[in-house]
Amino acid sequence: MTAKLIYRFAPGSADGDAGQKALLGGKGANLAEMANLGVPVPPGFTITTELCVEYFRAGGKLPSGLRSAVEENLAWLEAQTGKRFGGASQPLLVSVRSGARSSMPGMMDTILNLGLNDETVAALREQTKNPRFALDAYRRFLTMYGDVVLGVERTRFDGPMNEARRRAGAALGIPAPVDVDLLVKAIPDSMLRAEELEQVVTDFKAILVEHAGGFPSRPIEQLMGAIAAVFESWRNPRASFYRRMNGIPDEWGTAVNVQAMVFGNLGDTSATGVAFTRDPSTGERRFFGEWLPNAQGEDVVAGLRTPQHLAKATGDTGSSLEEANPAIYRQLYETQQKLERHFRDMQDLEFTVEDGQLFLLQTRNGKRSARAEVRIAVEMVREGLITRDEALLRVSADRVEELLFPSIDPKAGVVPATRGLPASPGAVTGYVSFSADDAERRAEAGEPVILVRIETSPEDLHGMKAARGILTARGGATSHAAVVARGMGRACVVGCSAISIDRELGILTIRDSDEAGAALIVNPTDLITIDGSSGAVYLGDVAKTEPELGGEFAELLGWADAKRRLRVRANADTPHDAKQARSLGAEGIGLCRTEHMFFDEERIEAVREMILAGDLEAREAALAKLLPFQTGDFVEIFRAMGGLPVTIRLLDPPLHEFLPALPEQMAGVARSLGVEVEAVARQVERLHEVNPMLGHRGCRLGVTFPEISAMQVRAILTAACTVAKEGVEVHPELMIPLAFGRPELDLMKTITEQVAEQVFSQAGIRVAYEFGTMIELPRAAVLADDLARTAEFFSFGTNDLTQTALGLSRDDAGKFLPEYVRRGILPRDPFVSLDQEGVGALVRMAVEKGRATRPDISLGICGEHGGDPASIDFFHRAGLAYVSCSPFRAPIARLAAAQAALRSPAGAG
Repeated sequence: MTAKLIYRFAPGSADGDAGQKALLGGKGANLAEMANLGVPVPPGFTITTELCVEYFRAGGKLPSGLRSAVEENLAWLEAQTGKRFGGASQPLLVSVRSGARSSMPGMMDTILNLGLNDETVAALREQTKNPRFALDAYRRFLTMYGDVVLGVERTRFDGPMNEARRRAGAALGIPAPVDVDLLVKAIPDSMLRAEELEQVVTDFKAILVEHAGGFPSRPIEQLMGAIAAVFESWRNPRASFYRRMNGIPDEWGTAVNVQAMVFGNLGDTSATGVAFTRDPSTGERRFFGEWLPNAQGEDVVAGLRTPQHLAKATGDTGSSLEEANPAIYRQLYETQQKLERHFRDMQDLEFTVEDGQLFLLQTRNGKRSARAEVRIAVEMVREGLITRDEALLRVSADRVEELLFPSIDPKAGVVPATRGLPASPGAVTGYVSFSADDAERRAEAGEPVILVRIETSPEDLHGMKAARGILTARGGATSHAAVVARGMGRACVVGCSAISIDRELGILTIRDSDEAGAALIVNPTDLITIDGSSGAVYLGDVAKTEPELGGEFAELLGWADAKRRLRVRANADTPHDAKQARSLGAEGIGLCRTEHMFFDEERIEAVREMILAGDLEAREAALAKLLPFQTGDFVEIFRAMGGLPVTIRLLDPPLHEFLPALPEQMAGVARSLGVEVEAVARQVERLHEVNPMLGHRGCRLGVTFPEISAMQVRAILTAACTVAKEGVEVHPELMIPLAFGRPELDLMKTITEQVAEQVFSQAGIRVAYEFGTMIELPRAAVLADDLARTAEFFSFGTNDLTQTALGLSRDDAGKFLPEYVRRGILPRDPFVSLDQEGVGALVRMAVEKGRATRPDISLGICGEHGGDPASIDFFHRAGLAYVSCSPFRAPIARLAAAQAALRSPAGAG
C-alpha cells in the first residue's frame, strides 16, 4: 500500500492527476486533473482505493490512521473554504461520494450535506438568511444518511413528506390528490415552505430514533460512518451485478471523495445540472444536457421535477439555461469545450451554480449508445483529436451487435416480464406460437410470431425460419436454438426458466422466482417482445430502433480491416448465408454444416429413407436421391464465395436427430415412406443413445457408414468442378469432425481420395482441395502432431472442446453455470467466452504440435467463440490464421481482430 492515504485537490493545484485512476478512482483522478487545469471545482480530498481493499481485508474495519488523516485534511479544507466543520458559524458541509476506477454510474452510494446537526443547521440558517434552504438541506441529509449509513429504508420517509405536501397544498389553496404520484407532481419538494420542512425534520429524526437509535450529531462521527458506508456500497447487490455484467474486477475497490458542498438550492440564482459534450444517444457534436433552478443534483436524476434544456431548443420559452443565465451558460460551454479537448473524449459533466457562481463537481468519459460510440470515435479522428488506432480501441466490439439488429428504444421505459439468457441479438415482437407448424402457418398468413418452446430440435427448423424470434425455457448460449437462431439472424432468448407451456390449454405462463407468487398468462392471441441482446421478455409490443449500417461504421471497419492479422470467415450453410456473409465482410466460410441442408421436406424424407434402409443397396439408393440436392447447394455456395475458401464439415450429428420423436410423427414418416410404423419405432429405439453428443456421430458415422461420407465428398467435388469450368476459382476444404486419432483420418482420407479421382476423371478437370479435421476433443489436441501428418488444416470446434474439456453439457449447464460465474469460480460462461486457462491451453498445445509436424498447417476456429471479442484476442495471441462466426457477428470479429492486433502486434503467428 502507498504511504499516502489521502490526496487533496483545489482549483489550481492537486496532489494527483488523471493518470491515477487505479489509486484515486475515476472521479477523484478527474477532479484532480480539473483542479490542475484551473477548472472551478470545490476543494476536497480523495481517500484511495487501497484503503477500501484494506477495509475489506480487515473484515469491515476502517484502517488505523485513517481518522487522524481525515481530521488533518479537514483542517486543510477548512483553511481552503474559510468555514469550519461542525462550526456554530460559517459551517463547512461536505459531500461523500464513491469513485471506482471504471465508471459505475448510480451503482454505489453518495451522501450530501454531511456535517449538519441542530446546531450547524441553525448556523446555516443564520448565515444564509434562508431558513427554507437550511431545513431542506437538513431533511435531505437525514434521508441519505439514514438510508446509506444506518440502513433505514427510504420509503419510511415518504409518509412525513407526503403529509407536508398536503399541508403546503392546503396553505396555497391547491387540492391535494389522493394518488401519491399525482401528489408529488402537483406539490413538488420545491413548494414546501420552511414551516412544513421544520416538521419534516422533526419527523425524520423520530424515524431514525425508532429504527436506528438516532444518528450521530458529531460531524466527524458522521463522516467516518459515511466513509465506511461508501466502502460497503462497493459490495451492494446492484454494484456487484454491474461489475459482473461489465467485467470489472471485485478486487479493485472504490475511492471515497470528500468535497466541500456547494448549493444549487439557495434560490433563483442557484441551479444544478448534468451536461454532455456530445449527444450520448446519437453522437452528434452538440452541447447536450439538462438543468434545474433552485435544486440539488439528485433532483435532476430522480425524475420528481422535469428538467429543462441547457441550450435553447425549439419550443423553449425562456426555460433553457442559455436564456435564463447567458453568462453562466457561456462559461459552462467554454469549460466543456476545454475538458473535451483535454481528455480527448466525450465528457459527462455535473455542475452546480451557487448564488451565481459556477462549480464543476465531476467529469468523466460519458456513457453512450453503440451508435454514438462509433460516430464520436470516427468524428474525433476527423477533428484531429485522436488517431485511427485510438478510435478502433475506443469502440467496444461487444456492443457492435447493437448496430446490426433492432433494439429496444431506451425511451420506451418498459419493465421486462422476465429474463432469460441472451442468445441471438435483436428486439422483435410477435404472437406466441407453441409449435413449428403453427408458427409456419401463421407466418404464411402474415402474422408476426415468436416461437416459444421448452427447447428446439431440428424438427422445429421450419418454424424457426418462419418466426421472427425464438424463446426457450431451457438451453444455453450454444444450444440448438441459440446456434441456429444466430445463423439465421433470428432474435433468440434461451434458458428462460420462469416460463412454462401448457400445450393442452394453449397458454404460456410466466412466474416470478417465487413459485407461490403471481403468474402472468399469455395466450396465442397475445403479443410479446423479446430482446436477444439483453435476454429480456416483455408483454405486448415495445418501441424499437432500427439499425442503420454504413457511414461512420463502415469507415471504422475499413480501418479495422487494415490493422488486423486474423482473417474473418463466417459459419454459413446455404447460398443465402454465404451471400450475406460476404456482404458483412467475411473472407470465406469457416464452417458449412452439411446436415443443415437436409431439413427441407423433400430432403428429410430421403435422409430418413437412408437411415431406415435395411442394407447397403437401399442406403445407397436413398443417398443417390440426396446427391443432386447437396451438389446444387455447393455449386451456389462456391459461386457466392467467388474464390474464397469454403470449409465444409461432413455429416456430424447423430442420426436419431433426423428421425421423429413423437408417435404421431412416426406414423407420418411411415406413411410417406410406405413402411410399417413399428419399423420406424424400432429404428428410433435402436438409434437412441444415453449421451448422443458423445456417441455415434461425426467421423464415427463415416467409419461405420462410409457410403454417407463418399456421397458428400462426391457432391462437394462435383460442384467444385462445375464452378471451376465456369471460370470461377474454388477452394474447397473438406473437414472431418470429432476425430480423436490419426487412424480415423487416414480411413476418411482414403475414401476422399478414391471419390476425388472418380469425380475428376468424369469431369475432365481437377481442382485443388484441402483435407483437414476439427479439433474438438482433448485427445485430438494432445495428439495434434500425429493428426497433422494426415490433416492439412485444423479448425478448432470450441463448442465441443469446451464440453469435453470441462465435462459440461452446453444444453444443461445453464441450470447451474450462472451460480459458478456469480461466485467467481468461472470468470464468464465458458460457452460464451473461451475458458483460456483450460480449453485455451489445449488450443495452444494443438497449435504448437500441429506446426511442429506441418509448419504451414492452416489453423482456424469455427466454434461460437469465433464471434466473442475476448476469445478473438486469445486466438490472435495463440497464432491462429482465422476465426469463423455467424454472419451477423462478422463485423464484430473484424473490429475485435483489429483491437487484438493493436494490443499485441506480434501475436504468435
